[in-house]
Amino acid sequence: MKDKIERWFKNFQERLCLALEECDGGATFQEDLWERPGGGGGAARVIQNGNVFEKGGVNFSAVVGVLPEKAAQALLLPDNNFFATGVSVVLHPRNPHVPITHMNVRYFEAGNGEAWFGGGIDLTPIYVQKDQVQFFHRALKNTCDRFQENYYADFKKWADDYFFIPHRGETRGVGGIFFDRLTPTPEISLEERFAFVQAVADTFAPTYTSIVDQNRDKEFSEQEKEWQLIRRGRYVEFNLVNDRGTKFGLETHGRTESILMSLPPLASWHYNHAPAEGTPEADALLCFQKGIDWLQEE
Repeated sequence: MKDKIERWFKNFQERLCLALEECDGGATFQEDLWERPGGGGGAARVIQNGNVFEKGGVNFSAVVGVLPEKAAQALLLPDNNFFATGVSVVLHPRNPHVPITHMNVRYFEAGNGEAWFGGGIDLTPIYVQKDQVQFFHRALKNTCDRFQENYYADFKKWADDYFFIPHRGETRGVGGIFFDRLTPTPEISLEERFAFVQAVADTFAPTYTSIVDQNRDKEFSEQEKEWQLIRRGRYVEFNLVNDRGTKFGLETHGRTESILMSLPPLASWHYNHAPAEGTPEADALLCFQKGIDWLQEE
């Protein structure tokens, strides 16, 4: 089944890049093919200096090899041999009114045959438009509800807990869904897990580009651009300090440029910065916390 999954992920990368290029209306993705010394490889696709996207990446990989002992222990694997494939996406827009977004879908197979899927989609607005956040969460719930009634609630909480910056006491953005180690069960086959992951992947482009189109032409000030750079700094902190995928990629000697593709071209850190009460920036911070039921906000 892994060949079928790998082919679908590669095709998804192709389709998604076309959709994002159409959304940007200017820049195109540049592809960088790479091989992993331990086995396998991938295709890194990066878009830069576009009409919408200042920097973004849509990366595909399919790698095989033997995990270092530390990484194998972290994954609770009895066998260090592995196969992994997936697509990872991060987009940093130019306009601070267009949210940052991240999504990935992935498949992992251990040497003993144990296999599972992981992935998710989350949104990191700089300025929070609540109706757009509600639209985003509703789209994710509609996809989840096609498969299991508990998926959205469970995976939404998982995203809140995962995309959290402990040293800041805030979430990275307004969440979404996150799931990992979705193995087959007596009730749910691996093929059904795959169908769910495919549906999540195909939810991404139409949902996100709709939000982009609502915000792409809004004017912005230098102050709003600076707030964007500060929030990008939070994004960097999470990805370098807390993100398990970044750690896994570096520990398994993955391709550094592909792993760090998620970082923005520019970011800022201001000492002891806090927005003034009642400002749009302060209002945004109130939304970066766990447990907000965005669907009840409707």
